[in-house]
Amino acid sequence: MKKITVESDFWALFPDAQIKVLTVKNVHNQNSEESRAYFTELLKNGKKEAQKYLTEETFSLNPVVAEWRKAFSQFKTKKGARSSIEALLKRVSQDRDFTPINPLVDSYNSISLTYGLPCGGEDVHSIQGNLHLGKAQGGEGFRPLGAEADSPALPEEIIYYDDAGAICRCLNWREAQRTMLTEHTTDAILVMEAINSVQVQRANEAIADLKDLVDTYFKIESRVLTLTRENPSVSIY
Repeated sequence: MKKITVESDFWALFPDAQIKVLTVKNVHNQNSEESRAYFTELLKNGKKEAQKYLTEETFSLNPVVAEWRKAFSQFKTKKGARSSIEALLKRVSQDRDFTPINPLVDSYNSISLTYGLPCGGEDVHSIQGNLHLGKAQGGEGFRPLGAEADSPALPEEIIYYDDAGAICRCLNWREAQRTMLTEHTTDAILVMEAINSVQVQRANEAIADLKDLVDTYFKIESRVLTLTRENPSVSIY
């Protein structure tokens, strides 16, 4: 993988959006007793910060939830598909704890909770060809996390995809097994989505904090990339 491109059909729906990408190389993403303790506390703090996005008694009326539901209504989705940030906030509203998965995933989940933005990540070496974000043709192969059967993308659905099929369906709703971050991941991209000016303002702060967190924990120098309608394609390294 050398390049990320956000296609024109995405910008037609979300002209003011920004896609933030953090590229990381040569990381040791394995868990340890120390890392689990560290990220358990980090996720606990993220859960506490996320409470500020839950000001309405009716869950669907909270602004972060409502604006992403509106966004998902603008393209074809699988029934029940919701933004990843809604899934995290739902857990917060139910007072459920977050268990560490691996350091990269825990890093972006803690930032996602803190800033109320959807975040995800992919193993660079598992991506075939280049990465794209745009409308599906329909039928792009996709095997979700934990599934044994293929669940192809729908026509007109907004997906991340490569030469082999879909990587994430409905923006960052559901992740594919094929490119997921694991303890064996060494090189990765961490992706953050913002679709309006308020979200973009939070995303600017969030990506800076994510970079600081990743660089400090892994002792590396990551790189921040921003894709916009005016700058829709970037090289990752």
